[in-house]
Amino acid sequence: MSTTDTGDEGGGGDNDSGDNSSGGGGGGDFPGTIKIGVLAPEPGNDPIGGSIANGARLAAQQLTDDGFIEGTSFEVVVEDTKEDPGTGRTKYRELTQGEEVHMTTGVFTSEVLLAIMDDIASEQTIHMTSGAATPEASRLVHEEYDTYKYHFRTGPINAYELGVNMVDFLDAKREDLGWESVAVLVEDYEWTGPVQDALDENLGDTGVEVAMEQRYASGTENFSPIYDDVEDSGADAAFIAMAHTGTPAIVQWARQQRNFEFGGIHVPMQLPSYYEAVDGACNYAVTQNSATPESEVTEKTVPFSDAYNEEFDSYPVYTGYITYDAVMQYAEVVKELGTLDADEVVTGLEESSYTGTAGTISYYPPDDEFAHDVVYAEDKVDPVFQQWQDGDQTVIYPDKFTTGDYVKPEWIQ
Repeated sequence: MSTTDTGDEGGGGDNDSGDNSSGGGGGGDFPGTIKIGVLAPEPGNDPIGGSIANGARLAAQQLTDDGFIEGTSFEVVVEDTKEDPGTGRTKYRELTQGEEVHMTTGVFTSEVLLAIMDDIASEQTIHMTSGAATPEASRLVHEEYDTYKYHFRTGPINAYELGVNMVDFLDAKREDLGWESVAVLVEDYEWTGPVQDALDENLGDTGVEVAMEQRYASGTENFSPIYDDVEDSGADAAFIAMAHTGTPAIVQWARQQRNFEFGGIHVPMQLPSYYEAVDGACNYAVTQNSATPESEVTEKTVPFSDAYNEEFDSYPVYTGYITYDAVMQYAEVVKELGTLDADEVVTGLEESSYTGTAGTISYYPPDDEFAHDVVYAEDKVDPVFQQWQDGDQTVIYPDKFTTGDYVKPEWIQ
């Protein structure tokens, strides 16, 4: 690749350009190399972290190879947060103070993002989040704009709007799904608090009965007692928000052939190779996703996923699409401005509307409660809901992106 990787993945580790000052490169006030700092969990082992790192690498490679800014190359520096807030802060400082990167992106867990918000403010370096969903970051931007304005969330939509998106899906598809009652199951992590709030405030408007609701402990591995309660409640489906605990939950649901259906937000199920990873246990289950390899969310979605597969011999999870979009949007804005000045780039991003792989990306303004979060709307970023059907990620919502209809689990027919 034409970009240089450094950090925990044992890449190059060298700064061959050695020049991050302005004025050394091509058109505008640009250096010879623009350095992109990437924060990803276990990028060598975790598909979510790997997609963050590789999404940035592919963007940098294409920008450099295409001569997007004449005389300027793009270089990626990857650091491993290990999903630990303390490690995340250390790695952020290594990127901004040691590597002197021009912008940062990535961060999967909300706990890590919140740990580095003050560092982003003090370093005054543009950060475009591409995984963590906590709206606490956008609250800080809204309430203390001059301090925290350097933070943007390119995706996903924030955690409160993730919950709203779940409700919108259920409201639109309830007749097709046949879910007249649901059991709400939410894992107890930072990101799910706002999801729970949105469900509590909006599910009642759908007319779907909430048969039970449980926010279960982080690290839960035995779901049998919880599933017994779901069946006792008579719910048609478990309506879920799961990331860290998703795999044992889906494997036990399938193996035990529980008498309820399963859907909501399940982060591991977003991975294109997940069906093989769990030996088909995710069959018939539904999850929200930013995109799938075959869904034409925009004209850039399929070309990106194909290029990613060609380069890395696998398809990305949602963080790959979003990180790619973040780097591309940043590059477009700085090119248009002719400068890397962070204060000017903040204004440029606020005014930007960029067609990416996951939708049309624009940001809520500073006076919005979700300041600098990507806008959730039908003509902006509008996530898809997919059902695993015999190894395929079949999109069942929104209607404009569907590739098939919902199918009930065969043991419930």
